[in-house]
Amino acid sequence: MLDRRDLCVALAATAVAGPALAARGDRCFAFTYFANADNGGAGMRLAISDDGFTYRPVRGGVPMLVPQVGENRLMRDPCVALDPRTGLYHMVWTTSWTGRTIGHASSRDLVTWSAQQAVPVMAAFPDTRNTWAPDILYDAARRRFTIVWASTRGDGAGKEGDHRLYATDTTDFRRFSPTRLFYDPGFSVIDATFLNRGDRTIMFVKDERKEPLRKVIQWCELSPVTGRFGPLSPSITPAWAEGPTAIEVDGETVVFFDRYIDKKYGAIASRDLVTWRDVSDRIVIPAGANHGTIIPIDRVRHAALAALG
Repeated sequence: MLDRRDLCVALAATAVAGPALAARGDRCFAFTYFANADNGGAGMRLAISDDGFTYRPVRGGVPMLVPQVGENRLMRDPCVALDPRTGLYHMVWTTSWTGRTIGHASSRDLVTWSAQQAVPVMAAFPDTRNTWAPDILYDAARRRFTIVWASTRGDGAGKEGDHRLYATDTTDFRRFSPTRLFYDPGFSVIDATFLNRGDRTIMFVKDERKEPLRKVIQWCELSPVTGRFGPLSPSITPAWAEGPTAIEVDGETVVFFDRYIDKKYGAIASRDLVTWRDVSDRIVIPAGANHGTIIPIDRVRHAALAALG
């Protein structure tokens, strides 16, 4: 497990660009996603919103970036975060159903991207079976990023499909700290994503257990006293939900999630993270969208993306 000191540094001081922008009243958003119909092989697609609920595809939904690296050259679960130091957007993604790498590329405008790299985050663990759904956090205190993902290993860590969360730190997406175990609740979890609410750091995560059936989204909070995550909340979604992404809209936390069995998205909202209401009837998501990330963008960026058609 991640020790108290490192966890406090990596998360308690995290300043995630998205929620901060939302808190200032900027109500434009970008949604990076992939299409399960092509298994993520076609690439990352992009949609935009000026209210946080209705998203329309950019360029008619054609891929903005085509995968070129990784064991299977896929681009699933694309997660984007803004580097406040440089103005660069960094994207990481799942490159393969099996393997030890994640993908990375950067962009200043979400349109033109750098050369892609396959980052061998699980290279030190040859028994790794898969490396899925990376998510990015920015640590303002240490001016570095933490990348978190789910992996199954074939040794004593558990049977196939028994995922735990792992992490690495980087300042430049070229040099990376040794991979470490990040979160282990004692059962299989995937699809972690993070949100800061004031001085609170919240992690949303999927309980991946199937017997008995879970497959739900829950959340837990980092304790500033112990440096550890507290107990998981009761489920906040129905079963067969995954790929959560959370934003702040009008003082509420809105969590979007992929209802992958039903092939559509759902959304819930809460002011206190305890009482949740279903707002799925308010959202408009591009048809065929799967597991992605919603981030705030300014109105200038929104207008530039909207002009692409």
